[in-house]
Amino acid sequence: METRQLEYFVAVAEELSFTRAAQRLLTGQSTVSAGVRALESELDTALFERSTRRVALTPAGVSLLPEAKAALNAIDRARLSVRLPDSGLHGRLRIATTGCRAVDLPKTVAVFKERHPQVDVRLTVSAGNSLGLVEEVKIGSLDLAMVDLPRSELGGLVTRVIQQRPYVVVLPPGHRYADRAELSLMDLKDEDFVDAPRGFGSRMVIDRAYDALDVRRNVVAEVADLRLAESYVDAGIGVAVAPDACVSEGMVVRPIAGAELSWSLSVVALRLSPAVRAVLAVLEEHS
Repeated sequence: METRQLEYFVAVAEELSFTRAAQRLLTGQSTVSAGVRALESELDTALFERSTRRVALTPAGVSLLPEAKAALNAIDRARLSVRLPDSGLHGRLRIATTGCRAVDLPKTVAVFKERHPQVDVRLTVSAGNSLGLVEEVKIGSLDLAMVDLPRSELGGLVTRVIQQRPYVVVLPPGHRYADRAELSLMDLKDEDFVDAPRGFGSRMVIDRAYDALDVRRNVVAEVADLRLAESYVDAGIGVAVAPDACVSEGMVVRPIAGAELSWSLSVVALRLSPAVRAVLAVLEEHS
């Protein structure tokens, strides 16, 4: 099994197209097809279902994908480990984030790339949840992720908290509690809520807080991007409890009384590699 074959397989699996994979890898489509066929022959199994209309992973391909990504990342780390210290960072760095963008990630990546131009940075703003990103870090599909999970969910990973912010109540215009200076969680127990889906860190914190009060919330709308949730609150669909860093100016916002709820944005990695250290240094400068 050759490294190049794994690279061809991963590119086709991510693009679901031999043509786009070839364009991404700056090579010919026939080369990519031949490499994937050679890998399938070596493994004695089909990795893709091919037709004139679509390319899809077989069950074997689905199983191989995270392992192939982990293998390629391990090879990159091995190459990086033998570079001379003064030769600069090399290799590839896969970063993902989800939820509220409380950090200027585009600026962070731009500064990192300027300082370390020989690192191939791939950034994904995921529509999935933080738990999913943590699993991708653990299996090696990602080198680094920004997640908003409680520290208790991050066991076994290198973790650096880069921001901590309080939660606030976000109300629709003209809400019956709009004249209150602050609100408790119990004040809101009978309200309809707009929140992130389960598995998101912000949702986990609020669910646990209400579980401790033995209150079952009525979540009527689930929105992956907390900033998008504002439009549902503004339309009167429900109230929200969200980190203040994720709330735009002009919204009706009140502090929470009687509960110290803190939202944490953390960087997680499987190990503190030179590239991860370099990203953390930039984040500390710009967060």
